[in-house]
Amino acid sequence: MKDILKMGSAFIGIIVGAGFASGNEIMTYFTSFGLWGIAGAVFCTALFAYLGMTLTRLGSRMHTSSHKDVIYKISGRYLGFVVDAIIIFTLFGVGVVMLAGAGANLQQQFALPSFAGSLLMIVLVFLTMLLDVDKVVSVIGSITPFLIITVIGVSVYCLTTMDTTFAVLDPVAQAVPTTLPNWFLSAVNYVSFNIALGASMAIVMGGAEKNERIAGWGGFVGGLGLGGLILLSHLAIFSKVESVAGTELPMLAIINDISPVFAIFMSLVLYGMIFNTAVSMFYAFSARFIKAGTAKFRWFTAFALVIGYGLSFFGFTNLVSNFYPLVGYLGLFLVGALIVASFGLKKKRG
Repeated sequence: MKDILKMGSAFIGIIVGAGFASGNEIMTYFTSFGLWGIAGAVFCTALFAYLGMTLTRLGSRMHTSSHKDVIYKISGRYLGFVVDAIIIFTLFGVGVVMLAGAGANLQQQFALPSFAGSLLMIVLVFLTMLLDVDKVVSVIGSITPFLIITVIGVSVYCLTTMDTTFAVLDPVAQAVPTTLPNWFLSAVNYVSFNIALGASMAIVMGGAEKNERIAGWGGFVGGLGLGGLILLSHLAIFSKVESVAGTELPMLAIINDISPVFAIFMSLVLYGMIFNTAVSMFYAFSARFIKAGTAKFRWFTAFALVIGYGLSFFGFTNLVSNFYPLVGYLGLFLVGALIVASFGLKKKRG
């Protein structure tokens, strides 16, 4: 059970980054659809649990240290090349977004120059890369509980202090701008984006676990936990949508209303979640090309971080609004391949 919870916590930590923890993603993908956003969150929970279990089981079965072997195995030569390219693009792109988010976070809360927050993140990520994969998973998983506790606490506060009903707030929520057409496609896009984002590291984590059953349950528990956090965050933002609509970091805005001191704590937790995702992205990106733990791996990672730092100056909000939905649509190739592969897993087991 300890190993299952450790892997589940790490799975959540991989996917939860600046966009989720700040409430930015939740506002766009769920709260903008009001009451239907609840249905979207429940649908996401089921998909995340199923696909998370599939990813970690595949990694464990093939004992792989990179996503490449698994992706080509389940997708075939030609589709495998497309999916592999999408994952590589996603890993590096989201890594860049996290570097930008690190700078934006410290700038908003502590008035530090954005380049300083991004530079500090690069140093922390590189130092973590010096560890082996088991220790990296432990580092990622250790930060996640702080976010879970914070999201639950804020959600309980918001729901118990509501002075109106969700039915009344529904028109306000649906007035929030979004680029997505409806709640169902929004939910599918969100899962697809996050699976493309987390697939590589989830496969690597699964590969480090020899017991396929533990790996599978770890991915399943992580997917359920992630879905639960999505639902709670949506309800919290939905309940306060009149005051946070239009803000860039709605969850942080809610916490600032509760307590400025608590907001400082949340800002640090948010930085930790950005760190989680940044480590996962750059580790998996480098492991795709070079064996982890080698001197070449560290040099390659350092080079990728420097390039990413330069690209992060395009700005956090600009990168999120343009990059995330694109990856969501591209990631449908991977989601389809995983669903087909999951039936193959069941047949072999039988």
